[in-house]
Amino acid sequence: MWYPLLRPLLFTLEAETAHRLTLHSLNALRRTGFCAGPALTTGNCAHSIMGIEFPNPVGLAAGLDKNGEFIDALAALGFGFLEIGTVTPRPQPGNPRPRMFRIPGARALVNRMGFNNCGVEQLVRNVQQAAYRGVLGINIGKNFDTPIERATDDYLHCLRKVYPLASYVTVNVSSPNTKDLRRLQETAELDNLLSVLKAEQRRLADAHGKYVPLALKVAPDLDEAQVGTMCECLVRHAIDAVIATNTTIARDGVAGMPNSTESGGLSGAPLARRATEIVRQFSRALGGGKPVIGVGGVMSGADAAEKIAAGASLVQLYTGLVYRGPTLIGECIETLCEHRNKSA
Repeated sequence: MWYPLLRPLLFTLEAETAHRLTLHSLNALRRTGFCAGPALTTGNCAHSIMGIEFPNPVGLAAGLDKNGEFIDALAALGFGFLEIGTVTPRPQPGNPRPRMFRIPGARALVNRMGFNNCGVEQLVRNVQQAAYRGVLGINIGKNFDTPIERATDDYLHCLRKVYPLASYVTVNVSSPNTKDLRRLQETAELDNLLSVLKAEQRRLADAHGKYVPLALKVAPDLDEAQVGTMCECLVRHAIDAVIATNTTIARDGVAGMPNSTESGGLSGAPLARRATEIVRQFSRALGGGKPVIGVGGVMSGADAAEKIAAGASLVQLYTGLVYRGPTLIGECIETLCEHRNKSA
């Protein structure tokens, strides 16, 4: 495919510039008909979780298309579902650039984007203008200048705005790049946030005549006791799914490499083992009672299969796309479909 030829050129550019250029190029390719998804001959790959039918188990992780500007182009690559955002109530610029850094020797990225986005009103307009009618997750967060004590107000605002358009809504409490955000993973704060959002979900379901599931996106930097406590909270408030994991503040596997000391969250291959272990811990603690979506370090079909073996129902990609390009999507779909068909 074309991406291996372009990647050396893209890697000469600043990472965020290359990111935007790639997305705009995908848009152009889609308009000319050259952006087609993988042709699969592996049989039925559909998954049904959260009451949603996913045509295949491989999705786009949040963060790549924060504003929902490139939905149709990304959908054409063959994903079974897309997740856009993180979106906040008001537009915000995020942290100063540069704020995204490659570590090619480890197939990793460090980012400290800081929820840069155009605000929920613009995201809603973008979704409404898209032709895509597949499974769409919308990831919501809080503005950087909203006090943590009032974070619930921001999540409520976003939930109300995106509810009519989303297949599911992800509550992001795990980015390391918004000050104090991970405090919302602590028991009292999480209990309060999920209680309020669950009540609002019920109200919105009645108002719109449809139930839109809620998923919680968690950090990889948790110990087993924290995982257990969070699972109790998820069960208590009937949250529909867990997305494990976000980026890590650890630097295992990249020490001494260029850009490894940049502040922010680390993603890519060095995160794979830890993210898979968190998937396993959540799956075990939940006893299969809630689906887990695995994300973090999926760089190959084999990596995707490891997430599924650890208890994930679906997987999501981001950093792997930077290093492998769209070929990774088809490889992961084929691997997971083959495994499923063999075990059927």
